[in-house]
Amino acid sequence: MPTWNIDPTHSEIQFKVKHLVISTVTGYFRSFNGTVETEGDSFEGAKITFEADIDSVDTNNEDRDTHLKSDDFFNAEKFPKMKFESTSFKNTGGDNYELTGNMTIRDVTKEITLDVTHGGTVEDPYGQTKAGFELNGSLNRKEFGLKWSAVTEAGSVVVGDEVKLLMNVQVVEAV
Repeated sequence: MPTWNIDPTHSEIQFKVKHLVISTVTGYFRSFNGTVETEGDSFEGAKITFEADIDSVDTNNEDRDTHLKSDDFFNAEKFPKMKFESTSFKNTGGDNYELTGNMTIRDVTKEITLDVTHGGTVEDPYGQTKAGFELNGSLNRKEFGLKWSAVTEAGSVVVGDEVKLLMNVQVVEAV
């Protein structure tokens, strides 16, 4: 059973959330790892695991990052990892897949589904086989215990509930 490991130097884990309803804040997790276990040459039915270090959250604003790591949101001290484990990875036509699995944030586990596009599989100049994937989806942060909320004097919500997930991942086959 081939195993593929996420190549963190050629991957990014990004999220987007509305701020004041009028703009979007983008953030990243800078430290993460994951594996893809396949049966033979096909990714159909692959078992995928992933985890990100909450302490590595980066929104390009130190004060906001500190707030995200606090108990208002992730509580990085008590829950240092965000984890995902697939339950299904099925081809929906061509290079498109549907990835379903259990996401755990804080101490809450919920099923999420992501749309995946396989960008291709190639051998690099060093003889390593690599595959690229783009993953997209969303989740409601409040369902995972990230409940902090505030409203401006004008009645606008400060942070939206829907978090968009955008991941570009390159995996390398373990030898």
